[in-house]
Amino acid sequence: MHEWPALNPGNIPTPELVAAWTALSMAPTERIPLWAAHWLSDGYDGHALRTLAGLSGTDSGDVHDLLRDALADCRTCIPDSATAAAHTAFTHLARLHTDGPVSEEWIVGKVDHILAQTGYRGSIIDLPLGQLYYLVDEWDAGWGRTIPQLRAEVRHACAAQLTAHPPTITNRSTVDEAIPASQHTARRDVP
Repeated sequence: MHEWPALNPGNIPTPELVAAWTALSMAPTERIPLWAAHWLSDGYDGHALRTLAGLSGTDSGDVHDLLRDALADCRTCIPDSATAAAHTAFTHLARLHTDGPVSEEWIVGKVDHILAQTGYRGSIIDLPLGQLYYLVDEWDAGWGRTIPQLRAEVRHACAAQLTAHPPTITNRSTVDEAIPASQHTARRDVP
């Protein structure tokens, strides 16, 4: 999420979005202390959150050590399901597109990045934005549909993502869904 568009002062990621990025091993730790300070000004409070807000962000280990408790101070937790985390991240992407600051091609690139990070899990591909997984090749290689057709498909998927309900996870112990706690805060390579 390092290459996301510059946020306007009022557009600080929610604790829920940062929790999702953390579950996906995509949270930009250097920015999290600043966001924690904003969450304090939004009315959240707690020892871990105040401590996190006081960090510089240069030591990612310190940020990771406090993040889970700081998110709890914000009444949220890191999702234990890659699908739930991707749903939150995809919904945010769809909002960014609908609000206008990002292009359809940028959305396709971010969706592909999230899918690659999660091993192209079927449950994530089944999400409305996840179904765009094949567009990155079509867009980059210049074959297939026209750019206006590709853009229309992305706009349609974004609209569907915004109306989709969060996934219901019935078996949290499956290999496809569970994210080991050790992977919530460390970048990992896709197997």
